[in-house]
Amino acid sequence: MAQDQIKALTGMNDVLPGQSQVWRYLEGQVKAVLDGFGYQEIRMPIVEQTNLFKRSIGEVTDIVEKEMYTFNDRSDRSLTLRPEGTASCVRACDEHQLIANNKRQRLWYMGPMFRYERPQKGRYRQFHQIGVETFGMASADIDAELIIMTHQLWQRLNIREKVTLELNTLGSSEARANFKAALVDYLSERKDQLDEDSQRRLSTNPLRILDSKNAQTQALLNDAPNFQDYIDEESAEHFSHLRALLDAVGVEYVINPRLVRGLDYYGKTVFEWVTNELGAQGTVCAGGRYDGLVEQMGGKATPAVGFAMGIERLILMLEAMDAVPEHVLSYVDVYLVSELEVADKAMVLAAKLREQMPNLRLQMHMGGGKMKKQMKQANESSARFAFILGENEIANGQVSIKDLRDNAEQISLSQDEAANWLTEQLTA
Repeated sequence: MAQDQIKALTGMNDVLPGQSQVWRYLEGQVKAVLDGFGYQEIRMPIVEQTNLFKRSIGEVTDIVEKEMYTFNDRSDRSLTLRPEGTASCVRACDEHQLIANNKRQRLWYMGPMFRYERPQKGRYRQFHQIGVETFGMASADIDAELIIMTHQLWQRLNIREKVTLELNTLGSSEARANFKAALVDYLSERKDQLDEDSQRRLSTNPLRILDSKNAQTQALLNDAPNFQDYIDEESAEHFSHLRALLDAVGVEYVINPRLVRGLDYYGKTVFEWVTNELGAQGTVCAGGRYDGLVEQMGGKATPAVGFAMGIERLILMLEAMDAVPEHVLSYVDVYLVSELEVADKAMVLAAKLREQMPNLRLQMHMGGGKMKKQMKQANESSARFAFILGENEIANGQVSIKDLRDNAEQISLSQDEAANWLTEQLTA
């Protein structure tokens, strides 16, 4: 009796050949921008102590209450698959004294995160993020640098016209506490008019109600206390400086006074890059300042600001806008076919070409077979050229070359000339 097929878990997806080229393209573009700004990579484990996230994200957030993958290991320790990267990065920096005495750091990381959410387009239970975190810099210029960096990335990806920057300031912890009290007083008197989710948040995380997608709740908030009336002077000046810097370099933005972000540790600057290209999952990059988090987690007070972007959502956006360059989907430049009698000579030619052209992507046909069948395989590959080697070519010290993408006539070159010719074609 055949056993049932084992499939991937719901919300945890395979990235297949064809898709992975787009992932590599996006990751390469991001790394190029980060390198250009002098940021260094850090790699953290995907499993951490559960208390790390309870202490940093907040025990009454949706993430900790409902979404974390938490389990006890064989030593009966409570462990969690990381739901986000900032807490892990702060833990690593504090543990290894990377930010001791307010030492400045500009760091980035990339990898999977895990949240038990309802899977939908652009939102998965295993999802991948690129995160950027900076430490030891309290002024608004580093906030501006992060936003300018993302702006440059959108330009490289040719999606700048389809994303909008939303900005807000959450002020100091005291300002947030005062506003939160006023908001709770206002909404408590109208609790029966709130949607069910907002009623629950009223006693756990009331600022998140500002971000509600319920139309009736949003209408109710129109007459609620205004967050801006509670912002402290220092935070207001910080925000004004940030706006001035963005204006100076021509980064456009929209002030969204209801932008609060979903994590407890944010204060002062918060921002999101949003798009209309992805339906309900419109946020492609988000972040802000979290000056109190290092101290909250047991370290010394350290100013910090960062952001994260979802790889899956950005890829969906690139594909929706047809912004993936054609060459990205190609995984090979040359497909080498040969008659069985000269297979050893084909191996030698392949080795020679790879030595002469270290970046060449060359795939050999394996397993023999008629030349017609081999050429069919070459045409079905993503290769631009087929290199053909038979007994005649070997006798004349040549290789025949067929352009698989154009209807140009087949040519023959000496094997010594082939590398130079190929270099010219691939760099043209």
